[in-house]
Amino acid sequence: MSTVDPSGVVAIVPAAGSGLRLGAGVPKAFVELGGVPMVLRAVDGLLGSGVVGRVVVVVPAFEVTAAASLFPGRPVAVVPGGADRTASVAAGLRALGSDVDVVLVHDAARPLTPPDVVRRVVTAVRSGLPAVIPVLPVTDTVKQVDADGVVTGTVDRSALRAVQTPQGFRASDLVRAYDAVVDALTDDAGLIEALGDSVHTVAGDPVAFKVTTAWDLRIAELLLAGASVPISAEER
Repeated sequence: MSTVDPSGVVAIVPAAGSGLRLGAGVPKAFVELGGVPMVLRAVDGLLGSGVVGRVVVVVPAFEVTAAASLFPGRPVAVVPGGADRTASVAAGLRALGSDVDVVLVHDAARPLTPPDVVRRVVTAVRSGLPAVIPVLPVTDTVKQVDADGVVTGTVDRSALRAVQTPQGFRASDLVRAYDAVVDALTDDAGLIEALGDSVHTVAGDPVAFKVTTAWDLRIAELLLAGASVPISAEER
């Protein structure tokens, strides 16, 4: 377990996605994985890392009461979000107290993110870095195509990384970035980049994949079913 002090570390979990691609008929964060809503698994993973003191969950306004009932006894606040992810994270930032040093932004749809990933991100931000994201190498060949789908080139994947969450930031830097936001983005680190500040990386984990489709949900269920048998790095 990390010795990083969790006080002053707050995670924002935007959980307002529609879940249309999952075909579940409920907001994606409330879809159950192994009988437990994904948002609850994501929150418990953050708190279970030992480096997160509080969590702010951002949901559609009509889901605030239902969502709040999911987290009894946990240091969790539930607030209404906005029209898109950027607006929802901004709502989460407004709910922070003045005693926050580090802010994480974590997808509710990454319910199996290992605690070690959370600890790596927080430890790196605590060391003085302004923004830290967990990443994985891109292993597939990547082609660039034109509007007709014709290949125009092969991208050098050696310098590419797939980004995961939680993304971690010094609180003052993320607030400053959101104060300057113009267009909605799906990646909070991109706002830091737009300010000209550096974004650093730590190792992610394949298990921290995003559950977006019914296929992803099935893979997550299979992984969860075998959770009692540790998966080595070589097997991933």
